[in-house]
Amino acid sequence: MDEKTAELRDIFVDATGGETVTERQEEGRGSLATDSNADERIAELVARMRDRYEFGSGLSDEDYRRVVVLFFEDAPDAAIAEELGVDEAAVFDARMDLHLVRDADREAPFDLAALRSLHVEDVPMAERAAELDADEETVTHYSRVVAADVRSTRANDRFRDEFAELLTESDLKTGLTEDAREDGLREAAEDIETNVSF
Repeated sequence: MDEKTAELRDIFVDATGGETVTERQEEGRGSLATDSNADERIAELVARMRDRYEFGSGLSDEDYRRVVVLFFEDAPDAAIAEELGVDEAAVFDARMDLHLVRDADREAPFDLAALRSLHVEDVPMAERAAELDADEETVTHYSRVVAADVRSTRANDRFRDEFAELLTESDLKTGLTEDAREDGLREAAEDIETNVSF
């Protein structure tokens, strides 16, 4: 092994944490969403959350599991509702029960931090609406978002993080390894002077 080859090998090992690159000769990697172990673990987490919190949507545990999977596939509420045969309000309620708040859910027409304070102080909904100069229905909607965020924070985002880990860990590992391998080898190759004579 000459010096440049050894250097390339060292960079590869540093970048990927492994010394060999092999393609497995087996079934292609499927989505974790259909993996039975992931499904079982998600179902267990949903059951634990139902025991700990008061669920408001009336959906079954299996429907809640599907909400988790579809949420992490970036499906909008309308698509989730269609798949489950329920209305979007039930999907929204289920997501809040599961601490699955989207950034768009926090885009309130008033200061959400002010609503959070009113929620923590357990101010009645009518008074929240008056304080925020908004209609009670809108304030009730965003109060559900705030309540979900508060519960998630008090649980150290544990449930949401566990769902995310179950449904995205494999993709992240694969992607990071490929990126590291590509970047490390490209960087090494840029330093090699090609001297070919015929």
